[in-house]
Parts: sequence; C-alpha cells; structure tokens
Amino acid sequence: MVPFQEESAETQQQFESVATKAGEDVKNALDGLKRGDFEQAWPLIQQYALPAIQIILLVIVAYMVAKFVSRIVSTPIRRRVDETLGKFVGKVAYYGIMISVLVSVMGRFGFQVTSFAAILAAAGFAIGMAFQGTLGNFASGIMLLVFRPFKVGDVVNAAGVTAKVNEIDLFTTIFDTPDNRRIIVPNSSITAGTIENISHHQERRVDVAVGCDYGADLRETREVLNSAAESLQDKMVEGDGRGYQVVLGGLGDSAVNWTVRFWTTADEFWGVKEELTEAVKNRLDQAGIGIPFPQMDIHVNNVG
Repeated sequence: MVPFQEESAETQQQFESVATKAGEDVKNALDGLKRGDFEQAWPLIQQYALPAIQIILLVIVAYMVAKFVSRIVSTPIRRRVDETLGKFVGKVAYYGIMISVLVSVMGRFGFQVTSFAAILAAAGFAIGMAFQGTLGNFASGIMLLVFRPFKVGDVVNAAGVTAKVNEIDLFTTIFDTPDNRRIIVPNSSITAGTIENISHHQERRVDVAVGCDYGADLRETREVLNSAAESLQDKMVEGDGRGYQVVLGGLGDSAVNWTVRFWTTADEFWGVKEELTEAVKNRLDQAGIGIPFPQMDIHVNNVG
C-alpha cells in the first residue's frame, strides 16, 4: 500500500472509531435518562456537548475573522491592481483560515492532524502535476496583473499577435484585431516572449522611406521633402526632439535613400502615415523628381 493510501485508511479508521464511540455513549446516556438516571448524561455533556458548543463558537468567530481578513487583503488589490486578482487573493485568505480551523477542530476530537495534512499535501501535489500547464498560465496571469506591462485598451504585439487588449484574466488574455477577430492567448505564452506595448506612449514617430533618382539635386530633394512634412503642420507634435526631420539614409543600388520622420499623436499615427506618404509622392511628382525602379546593368562579353 502506498503512503497516501495508508494515511487515508488510517484517517478513515479514526473517523469510524470516534463515531462508533460517540454513538455508544449517546445510546447509553439516553437509556439512563429513560430510567431517570442523570449521572450518565452529565459526563456525556461534559465530553461532547460542551466541546461541541466551543467548536461552534470557534467556527463562528473563525468565519467572521476570515471574512474580515479576506476583505482587508482583497480591497487594496482590487483598487490598485485588478478586480479579479483581488477577489482571488481574498478567497485564498478566507479558505486558508477556515481550513486551519477545521484542522484544529479535528485535533480537539483526537484525530491525528499530521495524517490529514499528509493527505492534503499528497492531493495538492497530484492536482499540481495534473494542472501543471494551467498553473503556469495562472502564475503568468498574476504577473501580468501585478506588473501591468499593458492594460485593457492598449495595442500590443505579444505571442505573435498584434491587436488591442480586450480583457486580462488569470489564465488567458483576450485580444481584438483590427479586422474584428477575437484571439484568446494563454498567459504563459505572453510572458514567455517579448511584449511590445505599441500604444503605451501618447506620441509616436511616423517614418516614411523613399528612394529618389541619382540625377536629382540633393538640396532640392530635401526642400521638397521638407515641404511635404510641413503640409501636415496641424498634426505635428512640437517640442524637444519632436517635430519632423528629413534624413539622407544612404546611397542605394538604384536610388538615393531618404527618410521623412514625423512626430504625431498615437491616436493619429496610421492616418498621418498615409497622408505623409501621399504628400511625399505628390511633392516629388510636382518637382519632377523620380522614384526609380531597381536597376541592374548586364554586361555581355562575346567569347571566341
């Protein structure tokens, strides 16, 4: 017989022994009362009734204390961290106190508390092994709720998904994509990789890259790109390190590479990116500056 079964059988025997003895004592006391003999009833009251009253009072007090502690523990977490996590921590505190009282009551009745604790430990280990993946998601959920790398409403890139966060649970996180698809991702998959919070900051930089003809004048090209950026002045974020910038990126195989960098609010990012791209193309066309296709020179040598 394995240790877990031995402990379980021993505890069951203790329950049966206590119940049998109590039943016999009650039967004898009732028989004595029928005969008018109260001497047998008084020891029974001392042995069972008074401890039972004490236990009932203990359970009532423990219940009140458990509810109070649960509320004290959960309220700050619910207000400052997360509603779901606060409720869970409160329940853990409540049931922890009540189980401790149960074990104490069993000890007062003569049960071997160590046997009961061993059963709980073995059961907990078995459950932990069976739900290993689920517990991993749960632990990751607590990390997300406590450290808050993102919140509901943020647009993030995590676990191969780029979408808006709809809900953060203890086991999963729910995303809504721009094309209105709902994606449910296990929390362990999110915390196992890199999390990019795209909408964390209020301001973002739009980068529009463009390649221009080698024959175009560099100064003229820069002025044209400057005018394209200035056409969106009303949507630009001013300040230190903000505004816009036209950068000569390098000399490519087929074109001179430029980048127009433009700071705007996060809410207007995609709209500004489209408008700036359109403005760059139109201004270059008006100035007669071409955007060349990739080119390759082929030299053919006749041999023989």
